[in-house]
Amino acid sequence: MSWNGFKTLQDNRLMKGYGGVLLALTGLVVLFTFLSPHFLNTNNVLTIFSQVSIIAIMAFGMTFVLMIGEIDLSVGSIAALCGLVLGLMLSFGLSGSLAILVVLVAGALAGLANGFISARFRIPTFIVTVATMGIFRGLGYATTDAKPIQIENSFILNLGNKKLFDLIPIPVIIVVLLLIVFHIMLSKTKFGRRAKMAGGNKLAAEYVGINTKSLQIKIFIISGVTAAISGILLSSRLYSAQPNAAGGYELDAIAAAVLGGTSLSGGYGTVFGTFIGALIMGVINNGMNLIGLPYFYQQIVKGLIIIVAVYLDVKNKERILGK
Repeated sequence: MSWNGFKTLQDNRLMKGYGGVLLALTGLVVLFTFLSPHFLNTNNVLTIFSQVSIIAIMAFGMTFVLMIGEIDLSVGSIAALCGLVLGLMLSFGLSGSLAILVVLVAGALAGLANGFISARFRIPTFIVTVATMGIFRGLGYATTDAKPIQIENSFILNLGNKKLFDLIPIPVIIVVLLLIVFHIMLSKTKFGRRAKMAGGNKLAAEYVGINTKSLQIKIFIISGVTAAISGILLSSRLYSAQPNAAGGYELDAIAAAVLGGTSLSGGYGTVFGTFIGALIMGVINNGMNLIGLPYFYQQIVKGLIIIVAVYLDVKNKERILGK
């Protein structure tokens, strides 16, 4: 199949999926509006978008990883570790912008470690990232003696809490900019085409000259950087860097990507769909909090959502293959 034919088939798959997730999002908004009079309050809606931004950015990187048929379970730990790196750099007297640069490098190195170990030694990324999930989290606890680091830098705090024109939260602007950048990367560049082809058929991609190991390493670096950005925004919103931050965020990121149409078996997906999936997760989290659903029940609901998302992915693949 030619690239144009391959691309057309993917576009048809994804456009069919958008209707379902948009309908699900609309249904959830209607449901929680009925259950809580505060749900559609302007401040609450803006809060949802701010909270969603953190997960969405992490999920953008996860979209790339899933698209090549791999998985990254360490992104929550990377976000927490990078938040602590941010706090330490600021405490050492670095400016906000320079501290952010150091954090992005730290995230890239964490992603590089994941990608290199899995690609070079042919260890499944599930195993590698489960291991590094513990390593990165442990490094965070060890570096700070399990203590949070207070953040007082106004530039950093504004990133997560200030609103442009007193209306649009800065995290929303950041997520929109990244959405545009990653959409262009996936749909308009050779890198994006290679990622989709490698995820669709790795052996065939290698036959046409694609270095799948190098591609995998680069994609895990992207995942590490997006996790670092999420860690910066999360620390900003919490006014502190905490070693136990972002716990379970990797599952939310995976669920957002899969709900948005990215296949767990690789080959197709979009960051736009992932953003819709993140909105669904954000609406569910916010709505459950508003109606006072206990935390342990919220965990059950999230688990069920992930099962449903995977089931829909399997059924969608079967339908595409004509089974």
